[in-house]
Order: sequence, then structure tokens, then C-alpha cells
Amino acid sequence: MSSNIDIAIIGGGSAGMSLAANLAKLSPPPNTRVFEPATREARACHWSLWANEQQATSLRAAVKGRWQRWQLMDTKRRVVHNGGPLSYVSLSSKDYLSHCADQLNDAVQVVPVGVDTVIPCAEGQRLQAGEHAYLATHVFDSRPPKVDSNGLLQHFFGYEIRTRAPVTDAGIVTLMDFRVDQSRGLHFIYVLPFSRHHLLVESTMISKTHEPEHWYTTAIEKWLDARGISVSEQLAQEVGSIPMCAVSAQDPALASIGAAGGALRRSSGYAFSYIQRQTTELAARIHAGHYDVPAPISKQIIFMDDLFNRVLIEYPELASNVFMDMASSLTGEQFARFMSGQASVLDWARVVWAMPKRPFLKELLRV
Repeated sequence: MSSNIDIAIIGGGSAGMSLAANLAKLSPPPNTRVFEPATREARACHWSLWANEQQATSLRAAVKGRWQRWQLMDTKRRVVHNGGPLSYVSLSSKDYLSHCADQLNDAVQVVPVGVDTVIPCAEGQRLQAGEHAYLATHVFDSRPPKVDSNGLLQHFFGYEIRTRAPVTDAGIVTLMDFRVDQSRGLHFIYVLPFSRHHLLVESTMISKTHEPEHWYTTAIEKWLDARGISVSEQLAQEVGSIPMCAVSAQDPALASIGAAGGALRRSSGYAFSYIQRQTTELAARIHAGHYDVPAPISKQIIFMDDLFNRVLIEYPELASNVFMDMASSLTGEQFARFMSGQASVLDWARVVWAMPKRPFLKELLRV
């Protein structure tokens, strides 16, 4: 016997649980099951975004850090931004997923197993999940996408640490510090100061090839040593790889949401804000009887991001300058809007004008 449900969501990460929470708010909510075998603790990491006061307040249950200022720096320049009405927010993924789970009800539930098979049928899709079978009218797949072996990646390894002595500038996020080894690709250190004694420090690369773990850890150790920061306790490790290229779905026959559904900004790797927009709009569409997945990032932005990434690949010696020039051309609020996909025409004009013209025109002509 199969359990009949209206909606099956494969994967209980950011996209899957965000959609489930939005569906639970509908009146009446559709009969929905989220299939996720992993615990929230096993997938603990940090998700970041730029948020206004209302957005930050709505996420307060999961907020781990919030800052009004952020910086980028290389050997020649330091750009410091104040976001004005927009702050940089870091979320605990575990707390966010728990926050979403708290909003579910009898109609929308999590099933703590993975989906083994999905077979189309006249009534919808038949799912086998462990020992149980389900018949779903609609299925949304939030699993991570497939990435081409030659695709551009943003890959990182980091430590969450406590320091022996208080650090300076605990009120400012370091988005990119390029004063590290650039011999293997675009490389920077990313730092979230949760307090004067509590940091997340990540060594991040933008390239097509992952590095061995010791390469990232050596970079972090050198960065800490250069600033006289001594570690008293290592609280956690964080490792990841974010595609900065076109991706494909795990199952092209299913409707994808999240990164595989186009909710990942290719030039930056930021996804959380786009996932929120996509899942909020999708839930509203479902309530109106429509099940097509909205695209949260426009074709124009995707085109520009791909052009930007081609320049990074073809002109690696310019890469850090490209980011520094972009940051220098914008105010803090403009920078936050640009990174969040809400840039105005004037914001875009400032960025385009700041870019090195010949490399971008050369890559544009190759399209």
C-alpha cells in the first residue's frame, strides 16, 4: 500500500525545509512530506546573506552573527563598507532548519529517511523511501546539483575557533583578504568574528581543482600567525564546494528547487536569499494551483555572472583586482544590493564601469 500525499520534497536542507515551512502556512496546507535521512547536527554549517531589519528579525532564531560593516583587502588596498539599512547576517544552518521544523504541522511533516526510487505513473510519482511507499501528485527535488568535472568552483576549508586574546575589529566581517598564496588560483581568507574571542576563519579558493586539506589549513595558520592570533580551542571544522557554473539536476524528470533549481548566484556562491525568494513564491503559486518553479535569478544576471567568471578563468592575474575594483566602485548599501541580486541600473553601471574593459569585451565577443 502507498500513502497518498499532495507534495513530496526530496531533501531537507535550506530549500526543502524553507518550502515546507512556507507550505505549512497555507490555509489549508497541502499534505506534504519532506524526505531527509541526515540529522541537522550532521549538516551543521553557516549560511550568510545581506538582510534588512525586517528580514533579520524574521530569522532571529537562527542568527549567529550580524554586522553593519565588512571589508575586502589586498596588498595595496582596503575597502571598508557600512551597509546602512542592510547588515551582513550569518545563520546557523542547524538552528535555521530547526526553526523551519517548528513551523510544520500535521499536514506538513519530515520523514527521516531518504528516497530510494521515484517512478512516474498516471497519478503522479511513486516514491520508495525505506520500507514505505508514497504516491505524490507533485515532487520537488532539493538535492544538491550535479557539477561538470571541469566546472568553476568556490571551495573552502575552515575552522571555528576561540582565541586566547581578544581580536581587534570584532565588529567587521572580512569577506575577502587576498594577502595569501595566489599560486594555485584566486585565493582569499574569509572571517566572521562572532565575538572578540570567537571566529570562523576559512581559506577559500575559486578554481576548477580542489586542493588537499593541508593546503587550506596551512593558509589559515599563516594568516592567524601573521596577526598574532593564538587559538585556545577549535570548536568545529567547515568544508564545502559551491558551483560557480551551470549545473544539472540529480533527476531531470523532477522539478528542482534550490541550487539545482537556479537559486545560486554563480559569481559569488551566495544562495540563501535566492532560495528564500524561490520557495516563498513557489508556495504562493502552489496555493493558486500552479506548480512551476520560479527562477529567482534573471537570465541577464546569469549572463553577466558567466561573463564575469570567464574573465576570472582567462585572466587569473586580474582576479583579485576585479573584486577590489567592484567593491571600490560601490557604497556599502549598493554592494549589498548587488550581491543580493537587487541592484539598480545605476549600481550595475557603476560595476561595469569599474571593470577592466579589454578582458570583458574580449570574453563578450566569444559568446
